[in-house]
Amino acid sequence: MRKSLFFFLSLFCFSISSCSQSDNQPLNNETDSEPTAADNPDENQQGNTAWELVFEEEFDQGFSRWNIWNSGAFNEEIQFYRGEQIQLTDGLLEISIQREAVTGPALPGDATPKDFEYVSGRIESKMQFAPANFEGQREYRFVARIKLPAGHGMWPAFWTYGDPWPTQGEIDILEFRGGETQEYISNIFYGPDPGININSNTVAEHNIGIDLTADFHIYEMVWKANMIEIYFDEELIHTYRANGSNNISRFFGRKQKIVLNTAVGGLFFEDRNSANYADSATMLVDWVRVYRR
Repeated sequence: MRKSLFFFLSLFCFSISSCSQSDNQPLNNETDSEPTAADNPDENQQGNTAWELVFEEEFDQGFSRWNIWNSGAFNEEIQFYRGEQIQLTDGLLEISIQREAVTGPALPGDATPKDFEYVSGRIESKMQFAPANFEGQREYRFVARIKLPAGHGMWPAFWTYGDPWPTQGEIDILEFRGGETQEYISNIFYGPDPGININSNTVAEHNIGIDLTADFHIYEMVWKANMIEIYFDEELIHTYRANGSNNISRFFGRKQKIVLNTAVGGLFFEDRNSANYADSATMLVDWVRVYRR
């Protein structure tokens, strides 16, 4: 989700053109990969190999394991992230988005005052994860149960990345446009130099065929040395296989942290007129879990 302007514009063109990888049928009809039996996230098992739970967040004991943003962001987004928009309610993480004119730091590390039209929330895990062979582990699973916010202009996401971006890679497990409630995308970024993404044609569109804002769903990614798998409600819906366009093998083993946030507007949307956006919305997260094997 964190992209420089130039390369995000290139990505945006990919996402709306025939270059995109697209799951263009509802989930219950077709996937773009050979079907496999996904494991139940509530069982520490997949196939015949046990998974080890290494991180679990139930959102019932504060934010001691998370960093909370207090600034603007990238991609010409129009929200200001602040801690007041993040609450724990009945065991749920609640990210509240609302239209409100505020002024605050433009970016992390850049205190230049900037005017914003919305307020929202973003948290990043303090713990980082690297599925490298030297750990004796060959793959990781990142899983979250999320209810997405409805509303045009809303841009919720569940993703991982490392600093400096994109030298450690970025994996977008879930990015969603609040006005297009039956589909979401995944994506991958990498570059050997800070601020420069070299990946191309990595947007994968997933047409689920149901309203994703009506209930909680499980969003999941399995990160392997030469493959990244995307799951929806325990069903495999897309497989990225390592190649020169996605550079998966080049950032395998690099440390990444988990991000949960909702942006507003920006380069992710064709309609940049914020007057057309929803005035408020709420993203709910029930839990986040990370496994390795």
